[in-house]
Amino acid sequence: MSVSAVPVNLADKLSRFSELWTQKKVAALNDYEVKLAKLKGEFVWHTHEDTDELFLVIGGRLTIRLREGGRDGAVVLRPGELFVVPRGVEHCPLADEETAILLFEPAGTLNTGGAGGPMTKAAEILG
Repeated sequence: MSVSAVPVNLADKLSRFSELWTQKKVAALNDYEVKLAKLKGEFVWHTHEDTDELFLVIGGRLTIRLREGGRDGAVVLRPGELFVVPRGVEHCPLADEETAILLFEPAGTLNTGGAGGPMTKAAEILG
């Protein structure tokens, strides 16, 4: 086993890509992945039936719209704030300005959950 003594610099990693709504793996922890993404505009309504999803805003502002049990709501996140969307809760991220986020979720989790569609993309490794 080889342990790297090099920390992950999030600002450096974010400077290496410009694509929106594309998750980039920057680290792994047990069976989880730490991913970065840049967002702008509206994503798709989707659900992750088997896992919670952690959103941490690094820069910008993110609104996560929520639907559960016939009720609608939303949470607004600013830099340094995080929110965990519980498994099974339908949600739709929305960013009025370009926003950088960190995601923490089980390896292999699709960005659109079971919704599918043209915005579905597997996370890419960002070296």
